[in-house]
Amino acid sequence: MSHPLLNAFWMIFWFFLWVMWLMLLFRVVADVFGDKGLSGWGKTAWLLFVLVLPFIGVFVYLITRGRSMAERTEAHVRQRQQAFDDHIRETAGTGPGSTTVEELSKLADLKSSGAISDAEFERAKDKLLA
Repeated sequence: MSHPLLNAFWMIFWFFLWVMWLMLLFRVVADVFGDKGLSGWGKTAWLLFVLVLPFIGVFVYLITRGRSMAERTEAHVRQRQQAFDDHIRETAGTGPGSTTVEELSKLADLKSSGAISDAEFERAKDKLLA
């Protein structure tokens, strides 16, 4: 007796496992290349192990380096977040370069009020940005 719904379920199940396997394999290869503490020979050895014996290689990698894999990912995410926050602070004028932004704002106010000429404004601006 044929059950098309059951066959569809098994096909979806195996497809899901195949996609999960590929994601895991690519994640391990990306971690091997992204690990700054691993030497070139170590990266080559892990890559050959994972490509020649994929199932065993990936599982051994996860067992031996799985914890440090998560720590490296977390550190990378923290570093990117810090860089993003620094960029936002600098752009908003509240970061380390905010004194320059404040000085340029004061110079623009002086120029618009007529207290300094265009040439004086340009010289002061060049001096601040140098």
